[in-house]
Amino acid sequence: MHYDYVVILKRENANKTDLVSLLLLIFSVFAFSSAQIRYGANLFLCFAILTIMAGLVINWVQYRKKKEMQFRNWLFAGGLFWIGMPFLQWLALLFFIFALLEAQAKYPLEIGFYSEGVILNTLFKKKFPWNSFVSVILKDGLLTLDFKNNTLIQKEVLDDDEPDANEDEFNDYCRSKLVNLR
Repeated sequence: MHYDYVVILKRENANKTDLVSLLLLIFSVFAFSSAQIRYGANLFLCFAILTIMAGLVINWVQYRKKKEMQFRNWLFAGGLFWIGMPFLQWLALLFFIFALLEAQAKYPLEIGFYSEGVILNTLFKKKFPWNSFVSVILKDGLLTLDFKNNTLIQKEVLDDDEPDANEDEFNDYCRSKLVNLR
């Protein structure tokens, strides 16, 4: 689909996603270590602990370099290792789900504006016709979507070094779409 305007919003939950991923991997290291103690030395569990520890160290280095941490592959590996555990194998499903959803959780939210309405590009796209809005305004890096059902969405726009269009042009576009409906 072709959008007349696309506004990219900041994602606030990237740090929360990283924290949950980190805690899951640390929990796995402790669980695999306790299985080693309980059931005796096992080469598979040693490999699992070393692999996940390597993932934690790599992400720690990324964090120190102020780069984005990525846990997707390590969560997937953790899920595979949980399948081979002598207990709680169902946790593998949780790890696989988190691995698949991490990219979506960290991806900046895009809102597309086109002649028929507005689309929020989330995991499941949400379409809103122009007649469901009272106003749509972009001002000082803040996008405000004011719905007729008294819902208000106000989000910070991702910093862009070279914006494709200025705020006045965007606001005039939205105003023209809303005026045509009245």
